[in-house]
Amino acid sequence: MSKTTAKRIFIFICTAPALILLTLFMIIPTVEVFRMSLYKWGGFSNNKTFVGLDNFRKLWDDMNFIQALQNSVLLIVIVTIITMVMAILFATLLTREKMKGNSFFRVIFYIPNILSIVVIAGIFSAVYDPNTGLLNSLFSLLKMEGLKQLWLGNQQLAIYSIGGALIWQAIGYYMVMYMSSMASIPESFYEASSLEGAGKITQFFSITLPLIWQNLRTTLTFFIISTINLSFLLVQAMTGGGPDGATEVFLSYMYKQAYTNSSYGYGMAIGVAIFLFSFALSAIISAVTKREVLEY
Repeated sequence: MSKTTAKRIFIFICTAPALILLTLFMIIPTVEVFRMSLYKWGGFSNNKTFVGLDNFRKLWDDMNFIQALQNSVLLIVIVTIITMVMAILFATLLTREKMKGNSFFRVIFYIPNILSIVVIAGIFSAVYDPNTGLLNSLFSLLKMEGLKQLWLGNQQLAIYSIGGALIWQAIGYYMVMYMSSMASIPESFYEASSLEGAGKITQFFSITLPLIWQNLRTTLTFFIISTINLSFLLVQAMTGGGPDGATEVFLSYMYKQAYTNSSYGYGMAIGVAIFLFSFALSAIISAVTKREVLEY
C-alpha cells in the first residue's frame, strides 16, 4: 500500500463517523422536509396525497404567511443592528476604558444569556404588564403618562416589544465574544496610534473594528439564524402570535399550520421557505461582509 493510499484511508476513517452523523441527522431530515412539502397530509394518518407544488402556490397567496415574513425580517433587521452596535460599544468601553466596577458590569450583562428563554419571556411579560409592569410604572413615576402603552396588546407595538426582549437576552453574550477578540489586539498598536495623535474614535475605526472583523462577520450570521429560532420561543411564550397575528413569525406560523391546524404538508412547505430564506441570507451576509483578513 502506497503512502498516499494509506493517508487517504486514515482520513476516511477519521471523518467517517462525522459524515455518518451528518447524513443521519442533517441531510436525511432536510431531504424529508422537502419531500413532505409536496404532499397534503395531516401528519398523524397514512392518508397522504401528492399535490406537487400546490403547497408553495398556496404559500405565495397566504397573507398570514406574508405577515409572518414581514415580522421576521423586521425583527432580524432591528434586533441585529441594535444588538451588534450595543454589544460592540459595551465591549469597547469595558475593554479600552478603565471603568470603576468593570467586572461587575461584565457579570450583569452576561446574566440574561444564562437564563432560559421561557424565564426571559416571563420577566418581560411582567415588565410589559399595562397595570403593574415596570415600564408603565416608570412612566407614571416620571409623570409621562402619555407614554404608557399596552406593550403586548397594541398591534403596532407588540412586535417591537418582542424585539426588546431579544435584544436584552443577546447583548451580553456577543459583548463577551467581542471583548475576547479586542483583548487579543496588541496594546502597542494603540500606543503607536496615540503617539501619532489618533483619538479614541479613530483608533476604534482604524484598529479595533478591522481587527475584530472576522469575529464580527461570523457572529453576525450566527446571530441572525438564532434570532429566527429565539423569536419563535418568545412569541409562543409571550403573545402566542397575537394580537390578531401582529407578532406571528416564520416558525410560529409553521408550528400552527403543522401541529395546530394539522396541515403538516403545508407546514413543511413553510419550513422549506424558511430554509431557503436562511440559506440565502447567510450567503448574502457572507458576500457583503467579505474583506481581506488582517493579521497581527
